[in-house]
Amino acid sequence: MRTRITELLGIHHPILLSGMSWIATPRLVAAVGEAGGLGILATGVMSEAETRQALGDLRELSQAQFAANVTLYFPGAERNAKILIEEQVPVVNYSLGKGDWIAEAVHAYGGKVIATVTTHRHALAAQRDGADALIVTGHEAAGHGGAVTSLVLVPAIVDAVDIPVIAAGGFADGRGLAAALALGAEGIAMGTRFMNTMESPAHASAKQASIEREVYDTVYTPKVDGLPARFMRSGATRRFMHRPLNLFSALLDSRDIARMLGYSWPKLCAGILLSGPRNALRMARMAKGFKAFRSGTVDGDQRHGVLPLGQVTGLVHDTPTVADLIARTVEEAATVIERLGVGRSPGHPA
Repeated sequence: MRTRITELLGIHHPILLSGMSWIATPRLVAAVGEAGGLGILATGVMSEAETRQALGDLRELSQAQFAANVTLYFPGAERNAKILIEEQVPVVNYSLGKGDWIAEAVHAYGGKVIATVTTHRHALAAQRDGADALIVTGHEAAGHGGAVTSLVLVPAIVDAVDIPVIAAGGFADGRGLAAALALGAEGIAMGTRFMNTMESPAHASAKQASIEREVYDTVYTPKVDGLPARFMRSGATRRFMHRPLNLFSALLDSRDIARMLGYSWPKLCAGILLSGPRNALRMARMAKGFKAFRSGTVDGDQRHGVLPLGQVTGLVHDTPTVADLIARTVEEAATVIERLGVGRSPGHPA
């Protein structure tokens, strides 16, 4: 199945692994690449040394095409972005920030840039800044999805930009891929679905939770890490939503973030405080959220941790290998398209 995205990125199937912290690690990224998709390595919670090591590990595991991301809102993101540029990562994905300098540097060595956006304003800005494609994230998505559902957001942004769009939020199978193509997207990015695969490092309890939960069992709130995001409904998420933020506890948790990212804790705190009270409060929530994310995804503590989970979890019923998941997604999409008699336009050969 060829689209503008497969041609642009040099991949066989228009399926991407979303860059999820603690989940999109070298083994999972490599598996997606080997199966013909594009995996996005998540660097948001990595130090400089860990980022370089992860890139080295990934290149040892596979020669397939891959990407790596930077969440410009996170502490240390610009530092990691410069590492991706130095290492000439073939595809760089950025979000939550202005990426013109990333696009310029990546294009200088022949790489491609994908911006993740949730609004028209950010989509148009990313196109002006030189992004080659967009991941458009709808309200259904795990983590930081937008306020508008994919069914409406994707075609609206497709109509507003000239660069290809990858749909994210609400996609887990071939029916979703076919639907995304019908909406004008050139491919899909999946997070929750890839989280529950054999190669995913997510804890077994997180994978089992995604199988057991229905489409109704998530919540969308800014109270976990300071930005609106979607998580599995649980006692821990309810506590985040209804209890006042404990600033002293958040300050202590920020020590773990500083250690994780290789920063001086006093320097990190000073930088946050100097950024203004609104941003300092948001960063305090992020400090609490980081600890909870790791507990829920990696440690499997669903009582105290939180698990980013998209509404599409209600369509997840097993834990396949990545290769099997991608193969059946592509096969199902082709069947759906053939059954509906939906032909691709001349620019989108099947």
